[in-house]
Amino acid sequence: MRRFRLLLLPLLFVLSACGDNGGTSFQGWIEANLIFVGPDENGRIEVLNVREGDTVAKGGLLFSLEADLQKADENAARAALENARTAFSRAEQLVKTNAGTQKAYDDTQAVLREAEARLNSAKTRLERRTIKSPVSGVVQQVYFREGELVVAGRPIVALLPPGNIKVRFYIAQAILPRITIGDTVAVRCDGCGVQNAKISFIAKQAEYTPPVIYSEKERSKLVFLVEALPEKPADLRVGQPVSVSVNLREQK
Repeated sequence: MRRFRLLLLPLLFVLSACGDNGGTSFQGWIEANLIFVGPDENGRIEVLNVREGDTVAKGGLLFSLEADLQKADENAARAALENARTAFSRAEQLVKTNAGTQKAYDDTQAVLREAEARLNSAKTRLERRTIKSPVSGVVQQVYFREGELVVAGRPIVALLPPGNIKVRFYIAQAILPRITIGDTVAVRCDGCGVQNAKISFIAKQAEYTPPVIYSEKERSKLVFLVEALPEKPADLRVGQPVSVSVNLREQK
């Protein structure tokens, strides 16, 4: 996607400049902030529950990793907890009958608490071998398949929530005072009609800047990135070229 964007930007700059001559029309494209989901620990993918293009709800199953070691750890922690409970119960009875010491009672109580914490930790590690979707959205990409070994933190699935789709276009610096965040723009694309979008971001830094000195002619070449959030993001596709119409404010 980044390579596509780099190839697209020079063309968009030229088209935007042409649109600026007309006053309100600019050429842009659709981008998205993907959500990358991966495991917390290394492992081999045992079950892959989704395919590219699937729609998933928040909390839906994405994939699970082999969990033999985690299950063994949980069983060991559970056995240790049972032993700790037995020892604590015995020490408690001895203290009540004055046949045991307070220190022995305190020691077994500490061991019991540690055993409970270890079991909770083992359960959590086992549960996190099954990865659920953190958001509702569409599966954009699946990077690994069942049987493949993955490392902690490496993305396995890329998700696209509808709200993460945005329109991007460039404007000349002379137009900056005539737009503001929250303004409504009209977005047009082939085959998807027209829909409104609200400007959510205006860059503070110019692009395509000349090296050091800005002449009057060079200033007109400065452009600033603008992003807008569409009302119906499901109708748009990442990388899709669009035309953006802006109602410019009166210049003060």
